[in-house]
Amino acid sequence: MTDTTYAVIGAGPSGLAAARNLDRRGLPWTGYELSTGVGGLWNIDAPRSTVYESAHLISSKTTTQFTEFPMADDVADYPSHRELAAYFNAFADHFGLREHYQFGTEVLDVRRDGDAWAVTVRDATGEHTHRHAGVLVANGTLSEPNTPTFAGLDTFTGEVIHTSEYKRGDVFTGKRVLIVGAGNSGCDIAVDAVHHAAAVDISVRRGYHFVPKYVFGKPADTLNQGKPLPPRIKQFIDSRVLKLFTGDPVKFGFPAPDHAIYESHPIVNSLILHHLGHGDLSVKADIERFDGDEVVFVDGTRTAYDLVVLATGYRLHYPFLETGLLRWEGAGTGGSPDLYLNVFARGEQVRGLFVLGMIEASGIGWQGRYEQADLVAGYLAARDGGEDVSGFEKRIDQAHPDLSGGYKYLGLERMAYYVNKDAYRSAVRRELATFA
Repeated sequence: MTDTTYAVIGAGPSGLAAARNLDRRGLPWTGYELSTGVGGLWNIDAPRSTVYESAHLISSKTTTQFTEFPMADDVADYPSHRELAAYFNAFADHFGLREHYQFGTEVLDVRRDGDAWAVTVRDATGEHTHRHAGVLVANGTLSEPNTPTFAGLDTFTGEVIHTSEYKRGDVFTGKRVLIVGAGNSGCDIAVDAVHHAAAVDISVRRGYHFVPKYVFGKPADTLNQGKPLPPRIKQFIDSRVLKLFTGDPVKFGFPAPDHAIYESHPIVNSLILHHLGHGDLSVKADIERFDGDEVVFVDGTRTAYDLVVLATGYRLHYPFLETGLLRWEGAGTGGSPDLYLNVFARGEQVRGLFVLGMIEASGIGWQGRYEQADLVAGYLAARDGGEDVSGFEKRIDQAHPDLSGGYKYLGLERMAYYVNKDAYRSAVRRELATFA
């Protein structure tokens, strides 16, 4: 490869958005993808896919899809991983992206090499290093498990897995199961487990806000899509409306939330409340320690289990990048890199390095990530075309815009790259206008 091309790492939603927008701007690129096809984690057969057989979108297709490539009318409101894999394959074929990817190729190292970037990869024929004008990192945020440690875990006689290892509900057949964590995946898997297991509990350390998938017969996230309400008003209205549909989670055994709605990602799953109400599972307190075949909880209770599933989320993982390139404090195992708009690496020495998809926000969808890619491609096209981009590069290096939209997000590691969709997309679009 020559150093006039741009490298795209990953062929999931963000990688495809990067590839499409480089194409739109007439910029040459080469893609590297570990799997044998496109789709990222939504390709359940991919080496680092973390989806499971029952996985569906928790946002509706209309708020999630790429605007220029809508999903077909016969696709469900909340598509399965199979429908999404088909969608990304169709997207790649429609825009002719597949032929520019090197599949079955693992990226081992990315580093600055003079005025270019050296990308070292490994494929079936061995290791190779290619030079590129820039690198767009889009390897996803949900592939590297966040695995906590617990006292006494080495004494536990049962089995412990992370949700990243889970694929099908039959793994629970006849077992006493504990799910640790009540995020969206944890709740999904708990609902799977009740149909197979002898008993199911879910351990939580804090309360959650629950959002049903349908409100007034429509996907909940398609309502109130006009001008955003001020945070306090939206929180006041939505919290009361949603409780009319889901009830009070405290009555089902969950602790009261220690935050207002939308200050952490809500749980888009009312089926778990359904099963709690039917006695199919129970809520347990946080874990204190493991002891033999038992788990001891902080409230002093203890219960024996055969299988513990750690639904403890994921951490950002860019193993081919030195952490200093992204101004990532420490060893890069917590928090998030310091990037302009969560995309642009800061400093002249890392000019040309970008991270796509490093955002979490209720309702931002893949179009929000597409706009990230559009901004990167617009900047590169302007720079390569000889336009003055110094003003934008100054903002890259110095600006820290408030992307919270006025919400006070929880100060948790998993919230380190959380943004408000309206504030974020407005900020990106303002910059995009510079490169229209």
